[in-house]
Amino acid sequence: MIKKLIVPIFLFFTLISFAQQGTSSPYSFYGIGDVKFKGTAENRAMGGLTIYSDSIHLNFQNPASYSNLKLTTFSLGGTYLTTDLETNSQSEKARRTAIDYLAVGLPFGKFGVGFGLMPYSSVGYNIQSNTVATATNPQEIKQYSGTGGINKVFFGVGYALTKKLSIGIDYSYNFGKIQTYSFRFIEGLQYGSREKNLSDITGGLLNAGLTFNTPINKKLNGFASLTYSPDSKLSSSNFRNIATIQYSSTGAEILVQPSDIDVANTTITLPSKLAVGFGIGQNKKWMLGTEITFQKSSNMGNRFNDINNVNYENATRYSFGGFYIPNYNSFSKYYEKIIYRAGIRYENTGLIINNTSIKDYGVTAGVGLPLIGVFSNVNIGVEYGQRGTTSANLVQENYTNITIGFSLNDKWFQKRRFY
Repeated sequence: MIKKLIVPIFLFFTLISFAQQGTSSPYSFYGIGDVKFKGTAENRAMGGLTIYSDSIHLNFQNPASYSNLKLTTFSLGGTYLTTDLETNSQSEKARRTAIDYLAVGLPFGKFGVGFGLMPYSSVGYNIQSNTVATATNPQEIKQYSGTGGINKVFFGVGYALTKKLSIGIDYSYNFGKIQTYSFRFIEGLQYGSREKNLSDITGGLLNAGLTFNTPINKKLNGFASLTYSPDSKLSSSNFRNIATIQYSSTGAEILVQPSDIDVANTTITLPSKLAVGFGIGQNKKWMLGTEITFQKSSNMGNRFNDINNVNYENATRYSFGGFYIPNYNSFSKYYEKIIYRAGIRYENTGLIINNTSIKDYGVTAGVGLPLIGVFSNVNIGVEYGQRGTTSANLVQENYTNITIGFSLNDKWFQKRRFY
C-alpha cells in the first residue's frame, strides 16, 4: 500500500512546497527567512529533543538513527500555526498551514537509508508603517512584504558499528526563490516608489551524526547523541528593480519608468552546528533527556548585505523533554498504548536587531496514537511559545503550533516462499 502512494505524494508535495507560505513573521525578512524544520512531530512534542531513535520512526536530524529501522517507514508531517503579533502600539493575528516534511526510511540490516523533501526556510510578512503628519511634513506610508523560501531534498545513510554505536551522514541540496517588495508613498503626491528584490538561492549541506545506546542495569538504558554540520555556502543570484508607481481607480498597480538596478550576486554562509544530547530511560516505557545545540551564527549574512540595523551572534538552544508509555504491550486497553510526550525549549536565535538579541522559547506536549493492527501511528503535538520583544521598536510573537505527523510502516524486500 505504501509503495503505491509514495510517488504521487512526493509529486504533490513538491508542488505544495513551492507554493506554501509557512510563516507570518517579520523576522523572516532577515537572512534566508525562518528556518522551518524543527524536527518531526514526535521530536517537537518533546521540546525539539532528537536524542532518541527507535525502529519505526524517522529522526531526520541525526542520520545515524536510520540504522535502527526495522521496517520501511513513510513519514509525513504538517503544522497549523497561529501567531499574535504585538508592538508597543499595535497588535495583529495571523494564521498559516504548512507541510513540514515528507520522507522514506529503508532498513538494510546494519545499514539504513533515508531520503525526502522538506521546506528548509520560509519568508512571509506584510508590514505597513505610517508616520504622523505634521505642519511641515506630510504623512509617509511605507509597506514591506515578502514571500518564498528555500526547500531541500536530502539523502542519508546510517550504519550500526556495534549493537550500541551507530554513525551516519546525509547530504541535502537546497534550492528556492525569495521575493521582497517595499513601497513608499507620501500624502498629496500622485506617485509612489516601489523596490522589488528577487534572489534565486542554491547550495548543499552536509550533516554527520552518531548515536549511542547502552544498558545501565536490568531496566535502565543510557542514550547519547551527537550531530555536526560544517559551514556551507549558498549562492544567491540577485535581481533588483526600482519603479515609480500609481494605482488606477480599480486598484491595479501601474508601473511608471521601471528600471533594473545592477546588484552583486552574494554568497550566504550557513553556519556550522553542533548538537550534543544525553538521556536515560526504560525500553518501551519512558525516557528523559536533554540536548544542547551550538550554532556559529555570527558568520551569517543577508542576501544583499545592505541592512544596517541587524547583526548576528552565535546561537544556542537548550531542549529538555521525554515520553511515557503506560503499557506498550496492552491488548485490552488502547489508552495504555498511547505515547505521552512533553518538553521545553529555550533558544537564543543569534539574530540581533536594534542592538537587541532575539530570543525564542516554548513549552510542548503531544501524544502518539498507534493504529490498531499495524505498527503505524499518528503523532499530534502542541507548542506554545514566544519570540522577540516589544522593546527597541521590535515585534513580539506569541504563537501556538499544532503539529500532526504520520509514521506509516511496512515490510519491503521480503523473499517470498512457495510450498
